[in-house]
Amino acid sequence: MLSTTLLLGFLASSVLASPIAALESRTLGDTLSTITIHSSCNATERRQLTKALAETYEITSAAIEYVLQNGYTDDVYRKYFGNAEPFAVIGAFQALTSGDKTGVLLRCDDIDQNCRQDGWFGHWRGEIATLETVICPLSFQERLPLEKFCAMGYNVAEYSPSYYFATDLIHRLYHVPTIGNEMVTHHADTYSECLQLAVDSPTNAPFNTHTLQYFASDVYGRVVGNPGDGCSGKAPETEKGPTATSAAPVSASTTAEEACHTHDDGEVHCS
Repeated sequence: MLSTTLLLGFLASSVLASPIAALESRTLGDTLSTITIHSSCNATERRQLTKALAETYEITSAAIEYVLQNGYTDDVYRKYFGNAEPFAVIGAFQALTSGDKTGVLLRCDDIDQNCRQDGWFGHWRGEIATLETVICPLSFQERLPLEKFCAMGYNVAEYSPSYYFATDLIHRLYHVPTIGNEMVTHHADTYSECLQLAVDSPTNAPFNTHTLQYFASDVYGRVVGNPGDGCSGKAPETEKGPTATSAAPVSASTTAEEACHTHDDGEVHCS
C-alpha cells in the first residue's frame, strides 16, 4: 500500500514538473482581414484585394448563418449537400472566416510566370510556397464585387462559381493547406456534377470546393443579392465549351462549364 502511494506521488510530481505549453488566447472572428498582401501589389490592387477579402468574409458568414438557421432539412441545403452532416459544412466555411491565417500571402508579381498564359486569373503556388497565392491582372480586370450580385443576367447555375472576386478567393484559399486542411478539394466541378455529388456521395459534398462556392453563392443571392427570389438559375441541359483538358481563354462572363484553369500541380479544373 505504501509503495503504491509513493508511486502515485512520484507520477503526480513528474506530471507537475513536466513543461506544459501555455495556450494563447485569440479573439475569434474575422481572420481573413489578417491575410498579408504582398508589396508587389500596387495601391489599386491592394484596395481591390482588401475589399474582396472583406466580401469573402461576408458571403461565407451568410452561408454559415443560413445553415445554422435553416438546418440540414432545408431544400437549398439538400440540393448541394444531400444528407451530409451540417457541422462539416459549417466547419468548412469557418476555416475561411475564423481559421488561423498566419503566413498566408497574396501576391501580384507573377513570380512563377503563369499569369502570361491566356485565361489565368491566378494560382496557388503549390509546393514551391504552400502559403502563397498569386493573383493575376485578369482577376483585377474582370472579377466583380458583391454589390453586383444577381445583376447583369448572372445566375448561379450557368456562371462560373468564381465569377465574383469573393467567391474566387473561396476557391483559392481552400488550396492553402492551413485553411483547407488538405481535405477540401475537387470531387466535382460543374454545377450539374456538384448537384449529382450531393446525391451519389453526400459525405464528400461538404469537402468539395465548387459545392461550397455554389452553395455560398446561391444563399447570398437569396438573402442579399435579390432577397427572397435569389438568382439560382437552372442547370444547362448540355455542357458547353471546351473539355477539362482544354486551355482555352476565359473571361468573367464565361459560364461554369466553360471556365477551365490549370493548377500549379498540373491538374486542370473547370471553374
